[in-house]
Amino acid sequence: MTEKIIPVIFLKDNKAYKDIACKAGFDKSPVEIATDYSDNGADEILLYDLSYDDASHEANIGMVRKIANTIDVPLLVGGNVARTEDVKKYLYAGAKCAFLLAGKESNVALIKEVSDRFGKQKILLFADIFDKEALLAALASQIAGIIVPDEETESDVNDFFAANTSENALDKAVSDSEGSETPSVIKPYYDCTFDIMNLKAELKALGKDVNMFESSISFDSFKLNSDGLIPVIVQDYKTDEVLMLAYMNEEAFNLTVSTGKMTYFSRSRQEIWVKGLTSGHFQYVMSMEIDCDSDTLLAKVRQVGAACHTGNRSCFYTNLFAREYANTNPLKVFNEVMGTILDRKEHPKEGSYTNYLFDKGIDKILKKVGEEATEIVIAAKNPDKEEIKYEVADFLYHVMVLMALKGVTWDEIITELARR
Repeated sequence: MTEKIIPVIFLKDNKAYKDIACKAGFDKSPVEIATDYSDNGADEILLYDLSYDDASHEANIGMVRKIANTIDVPLLVGGNVARTEDVKKYLYAGAKCAFLLAGKESNVALIKEVSDRFGKQKILLFADIFDKEALLAALASQIAGIIVPDEETESDVNDFFAANTSENALDKAVSDSEGSETPSVIKPYYDCTFDIMNLKAELKALGKDVNMFESSISFDSFKLNSDGLIPVIVQDYKTDEVLMLAYMNEEAFNLTVSTGKMTYFSRSRQEIWVKGLTSGHFQYVMSMEIDCDSDTLLAKVRQVGAACHTGNRSCFYTNLFAREYANTNPLKVFNEVMGTILDRKEHPKEGSYTNYLFDKGIDKILKKVGEEATEIVIAAKNPDKEEIKYEVADFLYHVMVLMALKGVTWDEIITELARR
């Protein structure tokens, strides 16, 4: 079984804490802490909601949403669950799974309800108090896993699993649930001030199965240039924008694989350099491919700040020549249209239909969204798909006006779709 590194962040009053007593805080915001963990090798992140009333609960839900929209690893969220609606809020805010506390008696009855509604893979049990009856109830309701907060609880749960054979209540609870299996045991890590990638390397050396980069082709199979280097084309992992071109030797390649940070060989300085080490503009590896001739690498990265030393996002910012053409990259088109709509919102233009909609307000915009949705339904009854294309485009424009009014971006929509 893969051992995941899952740091814990305790959320209270829009601040991040290292412990449930909120005595040890971070000097960064919850979003910044979660981003650091995500960039530096965490497999998942556990967010423990320490809200104490409706207002603080909603604030924490908002923080979960901000974190989910920023990072690239799954979130496990829970803590303040009183009803099914609370689980729904966690999941809709971007959580991969919601966890319920085993020590809270009302949660035992709630487990089956939320499992039936959202599915087994969306529900975890946090064994804050080891309770065999609660564990059996959870198993019978099909949960995905059990979070064990310390080594003692982990040992108790593992002993419980081992002691219950095919003739006892555990096996019966599992077999009574169609298609179920014994849930995984999830171990969270507290106060993750250590280097996560170093920890993974140590665990791997001990024979543990951990999620680390491992090249499918050895470096000695690459075709190098006369200087013993291989060029690396670097792209933004979301937009595919080409950011820069650099070179690697074997040491730089191996460091990139082991640390998850793009590391190159500087031809001018004749030394290894970690991109961003001095500027803070790190490149975190998402994937790496090699071309058909094995002489060029393509890296997709999460770029922090600018890739170019000039401060430009990309090194390729000087146009030499171009011809007019239609750019049909969907996200680029959506963002460009949205940019125009937002510009109209900030700088009204006389005679602009977009400004007419903004001036009329939310009711008019919603009315137009509804009308255009109806037009799609009518067009769908027509065998000619051209009419559908026209009406869908019209609908999307009005939806974008609504998004602009409500402050929703395409990145947020795409992120939400990707989660599903």
